Amino acid sequence: MSFWLIKTEPSTYSWDDLVQEKQTWWTGIRNFQARNNLRAMKKEDLIFVYHSMTEKAIKGTAEVVSEAKPDSTATDGDWSMVEIQAVKTLACDVPLNDIKKNPRLANMALVKNSRLSVQPVTEKEWEEIAASQFHSN
Repeated sequence: MSFWLIKTEPSTYSWDDLVQEKQTWWTGIRNFQARNNLRAMKKEDLIFVYHSMTEKAIKGTAEVVSEAKPDSTATDGDWSMVEIQAVKTLACDVPLNDIKKNPRLANMALVKNSRLSVQPVTEKEWEEIAASQFHSN
């Protein structure tokens, strides 16, 4: 199993939207590195859902339910999408500032390459953030 982080602007599509819908196709990614990360996702991989822009915090976890296929929203180019479902809401948000202050997360892609919208998370990073954070939806 692999771990990932996807970024979303809450005014466009929020964690609450995903919880309400239960699952969605993650579309609209138009960056080659992010697209390649989508293509690397496997069924049952876990994902942190991160609100960018104003909140800058991890809100919850999701799971890959269908692996990459051509993005139905793409009008040109070779883009991909994956289907994800909401799993857990964090007991409390994990703000970017807290992540940056944690020395065990200093090499996290979110810190090193903050603009990338789909990024890998190591198992140790996942465990560090996930420790005692969850409650059921």
